[in-house]
Parts: sequence; structure tokens; C-alpha cells
Amino acid sequence: MTSESPAPLGLGTYRIRPPAIREAVLRAAEDPKTAWVDTAPNYLAGRAQTLLAPALTDRMVKVSTKVGFVAQGTGTMAITAGALSASEAAHGHCLTTRFVHWQCAQNRAQLGRSRLNMVFAHNPERAAGDPNEALLRAFTALEEQVRAGTLDAYGVATWDGFDNGALSVPNLDRMATLAAGSEYHHLRAVQLPVSLVTANALTQALDNRGPIAQAAERGWDVFASAPLFGGELNELATRELTELIRPDLSIPQACLLAVASCPGVTRVLLSASESAHWYDSRAALAEPPVPVATLRKVLDVLASD
Repeated sequence: MTSESPAPLGLGTYRIRPPAIREAVLRAAEDPKTAWVDTAPNYLAGRAQTLLAPALTDRMVKVSTKVGFVAQGTGTMAITAGALSASEAAHGHCLTTRFVHWQCAQNRAQLGRSRLNMVFAHNPERAAGDPNEALLRAFTALEEQVRAGTLDAYGVATWDGFDNGALSVPNLDRMATLAAGSEYHHLRAVQLPVSLVTANALTQALDNRGPIAQAAERGWDVFASAPLFGGELNELATRELTELIRPDLSIPQACLLAVASCPGVTRVLLSASESAHWYDSRAALAEPPVPVATLRKVLDVLASD
């Protein structure tokens, strides 16, 4: 995010309705400079990527996907290919080198792309055994994908890994350095929930600490997921809170603008099935960013409730 404008909008596909995918991608692709779609092989019961592929054809939109979870219906296929053991398939999550390579190939095939823009190691805190060992194996495979010309960069997507202490940005940097054999690795992004409900990372960022600030110091992208907390912020936020943020905006618009104004956040992911939801959100992010002092006041109000 620059000081002049909030972070741009990207299309998330975790909660999007399958019939709405094509039109949602068309809306996301309207501005080639900021167009981005985020997905994963396990989204929409394993159907998200194949549903996305026709809409992505010949469109200038970058795509991020993920590796880690064993998508519905793929366990047996991965076992047959030698990418998973039966116990790994039963666990439902795996970041071994061989599975990451196999899942990257599956992602490319399902999305209809020969090269992926970004692959996130998905919830590495869910991996069996030591998360650091899992990360090192995953990063090693992803560095090999970059060298093979099938991947631009990679990152880590988590729900609560930074909050529960399983993950830290400095340690991710160390693991990537080990995987690449030098400090010139291709770990370039983190994805984590940022909202006025899941506000820990936002609060830390305002004090120039925590994962968002640490990622920004390294020049990494920060993808804010679940900015409206699965739509629940419409019920949890108040009109008084909106008045603090930007009086002329609706409650969801104001909450979204607050997240997009967080220092260090470079993209906000929104699962918007309806065109009105998308365009209202995009209009909110065309507003000037919320000043840090105002964000602090909003968080203080929330903490006192």
C-alpha cells in the first residue's frame, strides 16, 4: 500500500458461489494493473480451479493458488502417482517435496496455465510433525518450480499461524534462505486474515510490528483475507464505528476501507458473488486511505465494547 491510496481489491474464491465465478472473474479482470484471483485446489469441494479455468482463458489476470490440503477426490490419484502415502492422504494435509511438486502440476492443469504467478504453502501449521521441516520441504520444491520456469514466486497462507506462534516472518525468511541456498529466494508474500474482528495483525501493524510490518520490511506482498470476517462484520459493526472511519460509506465499505488502509497490506481479497458487492467494495477502495490515528481510535472503540 502507498500513502496515497488503499490496497487494491483481489477476488477470493473460498466463499464464492460456483455459478457466479465467470462473471466475478470478468469483474476482477477489468483493471489489468490490479487484477488478481486467489484460489486453492480444495476450495468449493475441489471444484474451484476447474470452474475458474474457462473464465481465465486469454485474460490478463494474475492468479495465486495453494499447496498443502489434499483436495476432495484427489487422495487416491495422488497415492497412485506416488505423491502421497496412505497415512498422508488420511491426514488430509501434506507439504512434502513430492506432494508439492505433484499439486503444483495439478494446479497448472486445472487452471489451464503453464506458469503460476504465486503458490502459497497453505496453513503449514496443519502439517504433520515439525512445521519448520514441512516448510523447508515445501520451499525446496517451490524453489525448484521457480527454477523450472513454472512458477514466479511463492508465499505462505495461514489462518492463525502467526497468532498461535507456529509461524513468524523472520523464520519463514530463514527457511526460504535454506531452501534456496542463499538469501536470494523467491518467498514474496504472506496471506492472513485481517479485519476489525481478527484485528491482532492490524493492531500490530499500526505499531510497526508483527507479521504485516515484518513482511513489508522485506518488500513482500501482504494479502489480507476475510476482511469482512465472512460477512459477519455487517452484524458486528455499528453505524457509530462507520462514522469514525468514513461517514459517507456503508458499514461493509467502511470496514473494508479500514483493512485496505492498514500499513503494509498490499491486496485485499474479497469473495464477491454479486456485482453490487464487488463494485461497492471497489468504490470504497477508491477513497483516500483511513489515517493511522483514526484506525487506532477505531480499534480502541472496538476494544472497549
